[in-house]
Amino acid sequence: MPPTPKTSTSRADLPWSAKIKEGQPKPGLRVLIAALLVAVWVAVAGIGGPYFGKISEVSTNSSTDFLPESSEATRVAQMQGDFYDSDAAPAILIFESESEISARDKDYLSSLADELKTEGIDFDQASPVIYSDDGRAAQLILPLANPETSSDDVETIRERLASAPSSLESYVTGPAGFASDLSAAFAGIDGILLLVALAVVFVILLVVYRSPLLPILVLISSVMALSASIFVIWHMADLGWVKINGQVQGILLILVVGAATDYALLYVARYREALIRHQSRFAATREAWRGSLEPIAASGGTVIAGLLCLLFSQLASNTALGPVAATGIVFSMLASLTFLPAVLALFGRVAFWPSRPKHDPAALETGAEYNSKLWTRIADFVAAKPRAIWITCSLLLAVFALVSLSFRAEGVRQSELVLGGSESATGQEVLAEHFPGGSGTPANIVVDASEQDDAVAALDSDSGVSSVSVVSSDSPSGTLPVGSSAENLPPVFASASPTEVNGQVLLQATLADPADSPTAEDTVERLRSAFESAAPSALVGGETASDLDTITSAQRDRAVIIPIVLAVITLILMLLLRSVVAPVLLLVITVISYLASLGVAALLFNHVFDFPGADPTVPLYGFVFLVALGIDYTIFLMTRVREESLGLGTREGMRKGLIVTGGVITSAGIVLAATFAALAVIPLIFLVQLAFIVAFGVLLDATLVRAFLVPALVEDLGKKVWWPSKLSR
Repeated sequence: MPPTPKTSTSRADLPWSAKIKEGQPKPGLRVLIAALLVAVWVAVAGIGGPYFGKISEVSTNSSTDFLPESSEATRVAQMQGDFYDSDAAPAILIFESESEISARDKDYLSSLADELKTEGIDFDQASPVIYSDDGRAAQLILPLANPETSSDDVETIRERLASAPSSLESYVTGPAGFASDLSAAFAGIDGILLLVALAVVFVILLVVYRSPLLPILVLISSVMALSASIFVIWHMADLGWVKINGQVQGILLILVVGAATDYALLYVARYREALIRHQSRFAATREAWRGSLEPIAASGGTVIAGLLCLLFSQLASNTALGPVAATGIVFSMLASLTFLPAVLALFGRVAFWPSRPKHDPAALETGAEYNSKLWTRIADFVAAKPRAIWITCSLLLAVFALVSLSFRAEGVRQSELVLGGSESATGQEVLAEHFPGGSGTPANIVVDASEQDDAVAALDSDSGVSSVSVVSSDSPSGTLPVGSSAENLPPVFASASPTEVNGQVLLQATLADPADSPTAEDTVERLRSAFESAAPSALVGGETASDLDTITSAQRDRAVIIPIVLAVITLILMLLLRSVVAPVLLLVITVISYLASLGVAALLFNHVFDFPGADPTVPLYGFVFLVALGIDYTIFLMTRVREESLGLGTREGMRKGLIVTGGVITSAGIVLAATFAALAVIPLIFLVQLAFIVAFGVLLDATLVRAFLVPALVEDLGKKVWWPSKLSR
């Protein structure tokens, strides 16, 4: 008889005694370990979940809070607290009549402040009612004393003004009014945004997996990561380590849900493949975990490194987004590598019902399992004419990249932040029609008392300044008109003198233009230049100066951070792919893809949506997310290509890598694009613009770039792409 041939026996087919000898735990112990991991995450979610509704307690939307300590606006904000309560936020009540305001209406207005006081509105000394020259408008300024309740106070005032005489149209505007409308716009960020994001992702996962259970398990994994992230970030903000605002909250939520789902897609694809190779679900879990660890850790680490580059920013909102978003990515990785493998190990093939993967190793050996008709056709198409394809794709991207030069990112007026308009924006327009545009929101100038007259003279000579006063505790109104504004002063001001603190006084200049307008910012720039010679000690602050300093800092951040991100990610890719050529090419492609996305956005924003412009941080955030997240798909693709190239060669490895990962990468791109698109439910121009740029850019990257451009370039270059590693030889 011929000798019996030796057969290979997998660990899954060994008897239990043999497995125990090899150090492999018993099935019961494996189930217990998996159940403990799931229980730990459930406990984490139980602790961190309630903090989701409390995150607004440790956030702020004040622009001054995010400026660098060295900026003039910040220094003035710190000094003006010595002259008066700098925390007070002015609410400007504007009233307009079709004809001259009647005596009866004037009686109503003169008693309004006292009535609001008795109704519990907490404000410092109110201004007298100021009537416009045409007699058709009036304004009343209420400095709301408590910043924590100012939004509620504004809403209460608006409800009270609903019963104003029918002959008067009333509005609440000013810093307090804008802050209240901004808070209302962010109101949906705690619930609506999450529900929309989860619902969209659930529908996409249903289509991808054709299973009712698996999408739920993937989304639970995302929620676990989000709960843990919120818990840690809440304490980071509470301890003062980071300053967060509504924008950072929204981006965190979307980023965690999108990233965790992307990592889950990668793991589930590996797990399904392993279930076909192994009968045992635990053996499949082990193989899937090993196969997913490097790409998930590498892609997550790359995103984290890119995000932490924001720590080089001057703006606290940017420096906060770095560690906050990085924390979210860390927990997304942990949930995808611990909770998801554990829960899928417990469910096994049942998780994929009704399309359960069958144990059929031969399907993997013959390639039958991978033979997606769509991706096989794409791979064959790319392999047939790689040079023509990558040149065509590159030229197409280059055209739109050139259009990105028309992207306008010089800042957006505060009155235009909320899409669809707001009461504060309408009130600001009415105010500007009847009063100097900067009424109620003056520029604050701290200057040495010895230079007061020179500073006042410089202010008087600027056409953008309507009137000037100096803070005076002796004055019944709290300020004393000076310079040309002091002509024909009423006797009540005769005994008043400027308040002097440490040899300095605080001047307040009412600007002729609305405080959030570009013309007002131009006035502040002129004043700063004039003070360099007229009053060298003068520092200019206030709302307009804060906006101007924010734009200046954001433009500086963009110029500094983008090169740092490029350098860091290039280094990581070199270490990961053990190559110099591939990382440089891939990063150049990613940057061109980003610029093309920005070009498409410029066309739509300027000519279709008619946006007034964009905040300077929009292209910076878009760059960080698109480059960092775009590299994710590069890593998913190229790590698999490198793995296949070791046995098949570069060109065939590229073909097989594209077939195997094409569906996963495209699905991941659609999921991430959909989650970022959900940001558009918050009616703020910043988030809507960022949502479009990232969503479109991710789709472009996951389809045209990863399906055609990168594979075609690698096919054309062949093994040279791996230089100087052994694969290149």
